[in-house]
Amino acid sequence: MTGTRRAAESDPAQAGAVGGGRPMVMLVVATIGFAVNFWAWALLSPLGPRFKDALELSSFQQSLLVAVPVVVGSLGRIPVGALTDRFGGRVMFPAVSLFTIVPVLYLGLAGHSSLASLLAGGFFLGVAGTTFAVGVPFVNAWFPPRRRGLAVGIFGAGMGGTAISALTTVKEVDRYGMEFPFVVMAVLLAVYAAAAWLVLREAPGRTAPAEPLTARLAATVRMGVTWQMSALYAVAFGGYVAFSVYLPTYLKTEYGLSQADAANRMAGFVLLAVVMRPLGGWLSDRVGAARVMVVALAVTVAGAAAQAFAPPLMPVGTIAFLAMAAALGAGSGATFALVAQLTPVSKVGAVTGVVGAAGGLGGFVPPLVMGFVYGSYGSYAAGLVLLALVAAAAAVFTATVVRRAVLSRQAVQG
Repeated sequence: MTGTRRAAESDPAQAGAVGGGRPMVMLVVATIGFAVNFWAWALLSPLGPRFKDALELSSFQQSLLVAVPVVVGSLGRIPVGALTDRFGGRVMFPAVSLFTIVPVLYLGLAGHSSLASLLAGGFFLGVAGTTFAVGVPFVNAWFPPRRRGLAVGIFGAGMGGTAISALTTVKEVDRYGMEFPFVVMAVLLAVYAAAAWLVLREAPGRTAPAEPLTARLAATVRMGVTWQMSALYAVAFGGYVAFSVYLPTYLKTEYGLSQADAANRMAGFVLLAVVMRPLGGWLSDRVGAARVMVVALAVTVAGAAAQAFAPPLMPVGTIAFLAMAAALGAGSGATFALVAQLTPVSKVGAVTGVVGAAGGLGGFVPPLVMGFVYGSYGSYAAGLVLLALVAAAAAVFTATVVRRAVLSRQAVQG
């Protein structure tokens, strides 16, 4: 008992863990907020084929439409992560949620009649994607090091908000009209913002950094771990985001599926990735995050290489996509287990912002590449081969450079 008390006094995160169930309450509320905001972030993706037909968009224009919220949500994580270090999750979760209501209502009520209005609304809708950089440092501060991989992995499962969007948005539009899912989303965001303000609290012992924002960001980009984790997350989470926004278009074009069937299959892809993310964090706590990442990337290579030949959707194509979903989810969880291992607690928010931006940008590029490749060659094979090559390079990088960094950190910590 004495040893536990001393550990709590020396580690603020451990102090919160000793104090009963409050860390789990914080984790649950943060995860719900992540899911709700990611649901909003993904509202345009399931409707991409519909906007393409209604507005007579090219494949590239459709890809741009679904990619704009991704790139804004990605780059926005850099300042939002640093602001979270300064103001904390209790302020930033409600702030981001309330801001997102504006573009959601604009898109639902007025901004869906032209490509220009959709791009403008999608630009500001991207702010919803920055909640990832709010939640990781918030959750990280509430848990001791030995539990952070699992805790952040559970929080990361909030990315399942994209699956909710895939399963519900098209059906709601068909039944109630274009405005309905956007109005419902605005109400949910408002309710969550109020609940988060009332329930969320900062971890015991948390202190805001004294350095200016620009100084903290400059110090963050000089850290080797920032760029190592950015490279890995660009592949793991970037691959997940790319499939979650482009898979309906791919399945409709390559296999002739209906919009609803393609959206349902994309939801299955997302749900499996969501389940595997906390499992990847849990495995990372036990067998090592670098090992989990190498295996995940190897599975991604195999799945992308197989799918490049456009095999029959049942069973080979389905197996390939589900294998990639599981691998990318586990790899995303492993990435932030590595962030927790290699980053000082006071810099987790800033590092998370940069790494999260890299992951989102990793998801921005592939849809554009896939649209360009298909428009130029009438086939997606080259894009999938490129994914396999990038994943293979990331696996080698993890097995060498990242593994040495982990061993060096462990040696320093004794």
